[in-house]
Amino acid sequence: MATKPDTIFRALDRKAAAVTEFTMRQYRTKLSTWVVLITGFLIISLLLLFYVDGMQKEYESIDNDGDSYDWDGDGYPTGQERLYGTDPRSEDSHPGLLDPPVEPDPPEKWIDEDDFDWESTPGAGQTISVGHDDDGDCDREDRTESQKDSNDNGIPCDIVLEGPRVGMEESGFTVDADSFVDEDPDDAAYAKEAIHRASILAIGKLGFVFIIGIFVPLFLATGLIRDEMSSGTMHYMLSKPIARTEVFLYRILGYLGIVWPYLAILVFISALVTGLAGPSDSFFRFSEFGIWLSVLFAAMLATLVYGMLFCFFGVLWRYGVILAIPFAAWELGMALLSMGMPDASILRFSVIGWSLTIIDSAAMLVWPDLDLFVQMGTWGGDGDGTGLFGSSIEGAVPLSYFSSKPGLGNIGPFLSMLIASLVLIVQAAGLWLIGGLLFKGKEIE
Repeated sequence: MATKPDTIFRALDRKAAAVTEFTMRQYRTKLSTWVVLITGFLIISLLLLFYVDGMQKEYESIDNDGDSYDWDGDGYPTGQERLYGTDPRSEDSHPGLLDPPVEPDPPEKWIDEDDFDWESTPGAGQTISVGHDDDGDCDREDRTESQKDSNDNGIPCDIVLEGPRVGMEESGFTVDADSFVDEDPDDAAYAKEAIHRASILAIGKLGFVFIIGIFVPLFLATGLIRDEMSSGTMHYMLSKPIARTEVFLYRILGYLGIVWPYLAILVFISALVTGLAGPSDSFFRFSEFGIWLSVLFAAMLATLVYGMLFCFFGVLWRYGVILAIPFAAWELGMALLSMGMPDASILRFSVIGWSLTIIDSAAMLVWPDLDLFVQMGTWGGDGDGTGLFGSSIEGAVPLSYFSSKPGLGNIGPFLSMLIASLVLIVQAAGLWLIGGLLFKGKEIE
């Protein structure tokens, strides 16, 4: 039987497979590998436990506009008196005196009665949001036109969002609503949805991209070449005709052969937990799979770049981990900076800044109402707990912190994701070339 000619490509395939398989076997037999991977699993599990606890918590809906109270003691809540045009400040004026008389509503009816239900339409230089006056206290007949149009935009009982169109890349919404429109939202429903979204972004950004993305490569990749050089076993690897730059690459491939499946398993578990435990009318929330795929992709690229970098540190110096630790601290600072200042130019000089851009871009695509949703919870305030309702709704502040716009200008989320991915791939390729060249000039002990 005729055999295929031994081409250069087949030779490369055999060398790549041999070094990669040898590296993966080394990892599987090292106790330190399992300690690092189990620690990462426990960290993600702990974050998921906090998430599940947040989803099981009961959030109290409060009367944001005070119309469930019977201020004058006549047995009728203020909202009902406003609706029927009686005086909520006088016990001698109430809907029970009308013809025919009206029975008093239970106070609970006037809690969460005017929820967020905005439909956005583009206006000239702004977004006009058509708010629905669910309880009728804005649009009742005894109100003058100026009372119905207190924001002076010519449309009675509506809401104006000054700033960008919903779903665009700019930020900076300000809300100017007519009086008594959507002023009493469903706090419990908002809180659960906001904490659900904030938790996904927090687990993805800090759990996967930062903690797993940095510390797994720190312990697994720093000694990838250095340990073999120090022990002398690198001689066996180089005894065959194989370039050192190839060895550098194939060793990284072996490292990725362990780390990437590990990431995929952890992300799948996280997606399963949040899909089952998240607020939803159905059994499972499928809508967030796009977010989790972006988390997996960003974490994979982060572990690739950090793996190349830390392996390079190991080749550069026997104690390369000492060089890696300050870099990890720098990346932590950049991760925290990206939460508050995602458009800061200094983030472009970090790996994590580009990695988080991928997740932020995906969040904009999966949740096109994200900016508006954050603004709902901090409506009239500045995000510090003060606002039109006296305080921001629970969950709004953490969601505002963990959700960010990609800091790449007004180029759109898909293009931002593409650019960030290409930058990370170029960084990895550059580190491979530099690390390979450095490895070529190193003496093997």
